[in-house]
Amino acid sequence: MKAFLAAVRFLTIVPVPARWAGGPRELARSVAFFPFVGLLIGIAAGALAVGLQQVLPALPAGVLLILALVAASGALHLDGLSDTADGFLSSRPRELVLEIMRDSRVGAMGVAAIVFVLALKLSAFASLPTGAWWRTALLVPVVGRCALAWTMLLLPYARPEGGLGSAFYGGGRAMAPLVALVTACAVGWWALGMAGLAAVAGGVILTLLLAVWSRRRIGGATGDTLGATCELVEAAVVLVLAGCYHHMWGADWFNL
Repeated sequence: MKAFLAAVRFLTIVPVPARWAGGPRELARSVAFFPFVGLLIGIAAGALAVGLQQVLPALPAGVLLILALVAASGALHLDGLSDTADGFLSSRPRELVLEIMRDSRVGAMGVAAIVFVLALKLSAFASLPTGAWWRTALLVPVVGRCALAWTMLLLPYARPEGGLGSAFYGGGRAMAPLVALVTACAVGWWALGMAGLAAVAGGVILTLLLAVWSRRRIGGATGDTLGATCELVEAAVVLVLAGCYHHMWGADWFNL
């Protein structure tokens, strides 16, 4: 139970007391619960999507829905995205990339990355049919949090001195990637049928590509690259679903 509460405390703004979440051992074990925390966020986001669609047009409803998804994690993953963009797109050697990512100031690349990802999510959400909104809002945070577990399987921690993400690289997380894959596929199939599975596959493929890039640039993962992976995978999920509906297989691939 403490490992689950540790995952909730780290990944959301829910005020879980520190004594309920345990210590480093529970934090390392909490990776297996990341998909379920994503599911809780998704259930809340899906309910919000239903309500927003009743009172607002697609664009403002989409803005508020995406804002809620950002707020659910306290913009933790967006911060990682901006830091990763500033470092990885700087054309600097590994040591300087890590220093840039540690800097709390946001550069032009970081701002551009945030704007691009949020705009991509908004436009993709707005292009989906009404019946797919709550289902997509349910799936997106699940796959995003599953991507964290997959990345930890693929990459070592890149900072020898440790950092925000190093606490999750302890023991007790061996089954986490498999739990994440099964959970993502189950939620994807239940919510959106074949389109949901296609979106999960897109998230897995992007996670692999980002892991390769991260290994080449800095030799592994950091808390910032994990956050960036979550945000980019979430955007990929919505984009794949928009593509399924509008350009490839249409509504027959959706459980609507």
